[in-house]
Amino acid sequence: MPKPDVRIYPNLEELSREAARLFSELAERVLETKGIFFAALSGGTTPRRLYELLASPQVRLPWDKIRLFQVDERCVPPDSPESNYGMVRAAFLSRTSFPEANFHRIKGERPDRESAAREYAEELARAMCVKPGEWPRFDLILLGMGPDGHTASLFPGSPGLNERTRWVCPNFSERLKSERLTLTLPVLNAAAEIIFLVAGGDKAETLRAVLKRSVADEGLPASLIEPARGSVTWLVDGPAARLLERASH
Repeated sequence: MPKPDVRIYPNLEELSREAARLFSELAERVLETKGIFFAALSGGTTPRRLYELLASPQVRLPWDKIRLFQVDERCVPPDSPESNYGMVRAAFLSRTSFPEANFHRIKGERPDRESAAREYAEELARAMCVKPGEWPRFDLILLGMGPDGHTASLFPGSPGLNERTRWVCPNFSERLKSERLTLTLPVLNAAAEIIFLVAGGDKAETLRAVLKRSVADEGLPASLIEPARGSVTWLVDGPAARLLERASH
């Protein structure tokens, strides 16, 4: 396992500003060569500030050439306070001229979870023009990590960790007693760039364990993120990094 690229910032605000800068730089670089940029966004509390910054007037990206997707979603209606889409809509979509058709949401409210997962996979294939037999390759996937080491909605010991053929699957968290829909490990590991955003002292022990692993560990799903033809960058705030041996930024 290559040495992880870990960048440490004093607080969530500084971390979020760096993430917004990296997002913008990467989008501009990819748009120059491909003319279209595909990114998948995570939910939760940590990335909210990043999405607010991307909605600011200082960011002048050509949103009509950018396609945004969801990494995962809770099985709730889109207007629920627990909805990842709802958070992204409030923090970013409602504040920008981002074209509605360019945001691809997971329909977590669908009672038939398997059908919702299949639908979303089909939408990925259409939007990203994926060739038969290939995996969708995102230009960027933004991920977080929970105190238990979960990432996306791939929880320790959950069945979704073993999925090797589907792009999207329902996955149940025993600890949270809740079902989610999530991109699978093969899709995450097909990405060109992955950026983890990790903030909060309650993640310090887990972060140290994940970064010290010499081999991937299903008990720490974040350690399973190893793109074969991509890079992983960890943006970490001071409280989350307090147990790391040294700062690299």
